[in-house]
Amino acid sequence: MTRDQNAFIIDRAALEHEVGRVIGAVEAAGPRIRVLGSIGVALHCPDAHLLLPAFERAYADIDFAAYRSDSRAISGAIAGLGYIEARDVYIASEGLRAIFENPVSRIHLDVFYDRLEFCHVIPLAGRLEVDTPTIPLAELLLSKLQIVKLNEKDVVDIILLLLDHELGADDEDTIDVGRIARLAAEEWGLWRTLTMNLAKVTVLAATYPQLRDEQRARVAAAVTELKGTIDTIPKPFAWRMRDRVGDRRQWWTDVDEVR
Repeated sequence: MTRDQNAFIIDRAALEHEVGRVIGAVEAAGPRIRVLGSIGVALHCPDAHLLLPAFERAYADIDFAAYRSDSRAISGAIAGLGYIEARDVYIASEGLRAIFENPVSRIHLDVFYDRLEFCHVIPLAGRLEVDTPTIPLAELLLSKLQIVKLNEKDVVDIILLLLDHELGADDEDTIDVGRIARLAAEEWGLWRTLTMNLAKVTVLAATYPQLRDEQRARVAAAVTELKGTIDTIPKPFAWRMRDRVGDRRQWWTDVDEVR
């Protein structure tokens, strides 16, 4: 299934309302479902999201995460809200992804099951119980930092997350840097993409006139702290062997855009 590049743009308030409607319907049926993407960032950044109008953001869809064991109940609950599922996507992804379209509101939903799989794989086992209505902050940040070809929307979302939340050792309204560092130590490719993008974010944040000097400094400090934590985690033998190959071999999966 493909989606027109000139996708229908929907008001953010309408999408946030739809997030509540979808989560309410799904959880009334029993399963957990959590929002991610730019809407998830806006919902989890109540202070920094005030900057959003200055960045002239546009929204066209909503991304969710859930457990594959709940997929049948989730499909039924979403269908009850007037959505039509693209079953070919679910089948082709072997049950790891589902896409729904509402023919009336023209809202598009993308549901990722068990993991976030873009340029790298971010596992979600046991993580959907940690936060609500979004996935945990560590995964929200990882979902953006794992994109090899960052666009401005991703960079802005990363900046908002770093401005609105401290780095910490748990998920108590902080970004769990230990989880990010451990995942980076498990896969050299993820480490390479994360560190590459952290460097980009520092450079780009310094160019945004929407940010004050103090905000640029906070982003730079957070990037330095996160990179330092990632560097301190011991790396296994397989990671060190892959490091010897470096950039001579592609380390990411090209994103198959199905929207």
